[in-house]
Amino acid sequence: MPSLPVSPYYAVPVLVALWVVVKLRNVGKREKDLPPGPPTVPLLGNLADFPKEFAHYKFTEWAKTYGEIYSLKVASGTAIVLTSIESVKELMDRRSATTVDRPANFMVERITDGKNMVLARYTEDWRALRRAAHSILTPQACNEHVHIQAAESAQVLYDILHEPERFYTHLRRNSSSIIMSVLFGRRAPRFETTEVTDFFHVQHLWEHALEPGAHPPIDIIPVLAKVPERWASWKTLCREVRRLQRKLYFGLLEECEKRLEQGKHTGCFLEEVIERRDEFGLSRELAGYLGGVLLEGGSDTTSSYLQTLVLAMVSHPDVQRKAQEEIDRVVGRERAPSLDDLPKLPYIQALIKEVHRWRPVAPLCIPHGALSDEYYKGYLIPKDCTIFINNWGIFHDEAIFENAEAFEPERFVKNEHGVRDGVDTKDFRENLAFGYGRRICPGIHLAKNSIGMNVTRLIWAFNYEPVTDPATGLPEKVDTWNYAKGILTCQSFSPTLPHYTEPLLLGPEPFKAKITPRSKHIADIIDHEFAAATSDFERYEELLSPEDKAFVQKVRAHH
Repeated sequence: MPSLPVSPYYAVPVLVALWVVVKLRNVGKREKDLPPGPPTVPLLGNLADFPKEFAHYKFTEWAKTYGEIYSLKVASGTAIVLTSIESVKELMDRRSATTVDRPANFMVERITDGKNMVLARYTEDWRALRRAAHSILTPQACNEHVHIQAAESAQVLYDILHEPERFYTHLRRNSSSIIMSVLFGRRAPRFETTEVTDFFHVQHLWEHALEPGAHPPIDIIPVLAKVPERWASWKTLCREVRRLQRKLYFGLLEECEKRLEQGKHTGCFLEEVIERRDEFGLSRELAGYLGGVLLEGGSDTTSSYLQTLVLAMVSHPDVQRKAQEEIDRVVGRERAPSLDDLPKLPYIQALIKEVHRWRPVAPLCIPHGALSDEYYKGYLIPKDCTIFINNWGIFHDEAIFENAEAFEPERFVKNEHGVRDGVDTKDFRENLAFGYGRRICPGIHLAKNSIGMNVTRLIWAFNYEPVTDPATGLPEKVDTWNYAKGILTCQSFSPTLPHYTEPLLLGPEPFKAKITPRSKHIADIIDHEFAAATSDFERYEELLSPEDKAFVQKVRAHH
């Protein structure tokens, strides 16, 4: 009896099933020509081994096994990890045209429409934002704002003098107020200033939105984007973060616009952006997001750095003593140091570099994305892969830095890059901690001015010691490894929202320190300089809230 023909309706699902099996068979597998890496498992690749927190430690451990360039498979995606100056210089700087992208992130796109300059993909909007940022943040333009940085530095010394136990938030207020003044012409006289608390509140929600594993893997399974919001709490989170960010960013932008209409200039950067919008090719949307993302960067990174400085001073009294001896010799104790003194202070310059190396604010930088296939040392760097720059691993490489785990500014006194004798430094540059290629931090000159001024003055003004344990009467040991697990480096603003599990930015968790003025005379100078800074502050205080105005009047009445 002849067999019946097989219906094509039965053949189609069989063929589809076979196609799926073949496809899934290769998911998680390391493709040919990729750099080596940890063993993979089907479907997941290295996902099960991917560190849940402080990935820079694990990435550095893997680098010792698999080399300066290795690959990780995350399901069907690929991550490349670079842990050498040579590979970073070649791929991030020299080939920046093809490694300038960012990895796809549905949450970022939904919240910011791709207009967050730091996390945006390589688009025309990003290019316009970058052109504008680099045009306004030149070294010369940043130097014009040194006066407000000096005034804010006078206040942070005053605040710490009178409330030393709150040094952690005083440093955070300082960095937030500087960047708000410079960008928007509006300062924050206290940590409780509405714009500061609003900023840190929305930043905490923003970090939760970016938290790996806290939300469905939309970038891996795009169909999840179509889930209705009533069944997708992460969509509600995106909507709330977007609303709060826009309220803050565009509220500050509108203040600038109204001041310009009234002919009242403060000289802030957003005034220039508004006046040159057509030249820069910026819409009002992009102008608002440009100010917002610069506010994000400047509010957190500098304060995290300065908190690490205090931690280093408490835990390394010999370094503190050497730094103070140099300042006393060059500047003396009759006046506070200025930025002009820094070139004459080689040990302080070395100390500044060592803080960057010892506890980098961005231990893995912010991941890059590849726009096209690249080959390096015979390995494929595939299009659309995520590229991690392991600054932590580079800065703590014993082959490059002797006694790399130790805090030793002397290494940078010995030579410009702080490296061991015989290390080839042709690929080194001074500003490795500020990023690479076309994604280098545009606010680098502003940040360096703030860091240079505050480091010098904080060391000149105060002695830093561990607090005394009341039970034993002995100094409490300071944990130099207790660093925050979040994008932000402050305690959670909402106990219901967990910390982000791998930091983009790293700073010490709040810690205790005994901070005292080095002399009564120095304390008097701090009080005097704060009072003298009033005229610099007033330019940025026109639109203060009634509560902030009352606070300012109360503090100044004391003088």
